[in-house]
Amino acid sequence: MQKSLNVSGWEYESSLLERNIDVIAGIDEVGRGPLAGPVVAAAVILPLDLITSNETWLSDVRDSKQVTPTRRAAVCVHIHERAISVGIGAASPSEIDTIGIAAATRRAMERAIECLDPQPTHLLIDAMKLPAIDIPQTSIIKGDTLSKSIAAASIVAKENRDALMRDVLDVRYPGYGFAGHKGYGSKMHMEALKRLGPCPVHRRSFAPIRNMVSVESA
Repeated sequence: MQKSLNVSGWEYESSLLERNIDVIAGIDEVGRGPLAGPVVAAAVILPLDLITSNETWLSDVRDSKQVTPTRRAAVCVHIHERAISVGIGAASPSEIDTIGIAAATRRAMERAIECLDPQPTHLLIDAMKLPAIDIPQTSIIKGDTLSKSIAAASIVAKENRDALMRDVLDVRYPGYGFAGHKGYGSKMHMEALKRLGPCPVHRRSFAPIRNMVSVESA
């Protein structure tokens, strides 16, 4: 296969393609650490002709935290336009409280994969394994920095969760500032929690929410 300037980040995909595995989904999540809101996962199947493509937007397909919000939103549009399939899955705060954040993250990823059409023949997953999914898979530590497919999923998941926190939950539960901090434990968020107490989308199994609920019920 002829390599281009964009081959960096495609090593895992290229290796699979050499074995005639060509329906590859990258899987990533966002929102494991916040005190409020769901954990959201995305699954993205990119066309593998992008490996030798010179499309400029591909240079910004990387860990979503390394891309500015404006650029990330633009790249997300390109991903949706060029992807063979995109799936989104989420696990709610109540699920997180019931089964734990690791199991809830796997559940969100499984739901994202179920949305894909066609179903992939191999999964590239950021730092996790999905034993409940009967598809060959590779878990990659820091996968969003090593695989374009995983990085694309990282961007899609980030854009979807941010939109949910900004456009839905911030409106539904005013006063917490969800549009700004997206549920993370910022100073503004902590001050709002002291003033208002937790709302229905706060994760009651997470400190300091857990401590607040314990005091209220004592």
